Amino acid sequence: MSKHVLIVGGGVIGLCSAYYCLERGWRVTVVERNPCERDGCSYGNAGMIVPSHFVPLAAPGMVALGMKWMWNPESPFYIQPRFSWDLFSWSYKFWRACSSKRVDQAAPLLRDLHFASRACYERLSDEWSNEFGLVRKGLLMLCNTEHGLEEEARGAEKARQLGIPADVLDASATAALDPGAKMEICGAVHYPRDAHLVPQRFVNGLQKRLIERGCQFQWESEVTGFEQRGRRIAAVQTTHGIVEADEIVIASGMWSTGLARLLRLNLPMQAGKGYSLTLPKPRQLPQLCSILTEARAAVAPMGETLRFGGTMEMSGLNETIRPARVRGIIKSAIRYFPEFRPEDFDGIPPWRGLRPCSPDGLPYLGRTERFENLIVATGHAMMGVSLGPASGQIVSNLVSHESPGFDLRLLSPDRYA
Repeated sequence: MSKHVLIVGGGVIGLCSAYYCLERGWRVTVVERNPCERDGCSYGNAGMIVPSHFVPLAAPGMVALGMKWMWNPESPFYIQPRFSWDLFSWSYKFWRACSSKRVDQAAPLLRDLHFASRACYERLSDEWSNEFGLVRKGLLMLCNTEHGLEEEARGAEKARQLGIPADVLDASATAALDPGAKMEICGAVHYPRDAHLVPQRFVNGLQKRLIERGCQFQWESEVTGFEQRGRRIAAVQTTHGIVEADEIVIASGMWSTGLARLLRLNLPMQAGKGYSLTLPKPRQLPQLCSILTEARAAVAPMGETLRFGGTMEMSGLNETIRPARVRGIIKSAIRYFPEFRPEDFDGIPPWRGLRPCSPDGLPYLGRTERFENLIVATGHAMMGVSLGPASGQIVSNLVSHESPGFDLRLLSPDRYA
């Protein structure tokens, strides 16, 4: 009988892990706290696949920028004032990780993981008749100011040094690349190897194929404990009963921290709440996805719809929608795309999702020292979709006791033990 793999978490990381484990012939069970119809962090994001994003969230200058932004409720970054030891501890670790040395160490690994995922998406697009709307036209980093363009040009030079193509464009060259979109910009950097897709279509397609191939799902099922036997986890206790398994994978996003504590493991994370608004009939439809660099917002065409997303709000494990955060996205959209009006967003329900953010901006991916049969795959922050397939393949390699294909030391789940 084949090995039984239990995956805790039914987001894009958990489902990609299940998909590639099933391809290896393992039996798979996915335990998910939400119902089958859900709208978590894997659904309402910008769907970007971004080898250009080789700099982790914890980077030089981010602490000063965060301090500047956090006093403005409509800014790209907000921390809700509260007494929380977890937040204090996370913030200190984040500050420690914001070094050029750390970024230089992480950049080649993040580049390779993003490119590996892109290759997976291309194969899946061919196999699935591109039902998830993969578009391979690149990404524009749109700059509203000359200072912003200069900063992005420096980033483009670093990208080229890493073998990532990048072109610095003035406003007219940017307009020629996407003539259907009127933009108020000084210029842009184009990353032609980036891509984007419709995330909810991809997740739904994964889920459908997993069910067809015999993957078992426990919906609306909470993990309440683990049965341990020495250095092995023999079974997982859920609100639907006890599930025995040969290998356990924790891939439950922000909820992974609490699960890890049950096992005396330390996976510090903060929930980085993001928002998005999807216009069903936009007055103009760009053909390329873009990042509004000064506003730290994303714009992604998805079929005939257009999605604007952004903000990083750290207010704990809550999914409350703050109107000021949504207003910030709308104002940014209009600043860069002046054809749009505030009333275009009237009646558009805002989506929100809790991104799992580690202190150093890198995922937790790999086996732990404490348990022989536990794999952790979480903490991908804004990069869950972009790194999903590569992470899933790594999990399947680890389950099979093969080389993960990457040096995972920087991503070790034990790095804050």
